[in-house]
Amino acid sequence: MFHVTILNPKQVLFEGEARSVFLQGDEGEFEILDYHAPIMSLLRKGKIVIDGGKYLAIKGGAAHFEQNNLVVLAEV
Repeated sequence: MFHVTILNPKQVLFEGEARSVFLQGDEGEFEILDYHAPIMSLLRKGKIVIDGGKYLAIKGGAAHFEQNNLVVLAEV
């Protein structure tokens, strides 16, 4: 499991632990799992899927994963 924080300028949209997070990157879809290599990506309009069950629709944003910690800055 790894820590996930999804936020926008006004509020924290999600904070907690996850086994997987599926994201819509600007160059294609990708999934973050435990101990994924460090990555930074812009995000396009779509859904963030957390553990296959929690969905969050976004208009765009950016994601950064490093040292088992995912931070997503999202426009909703």
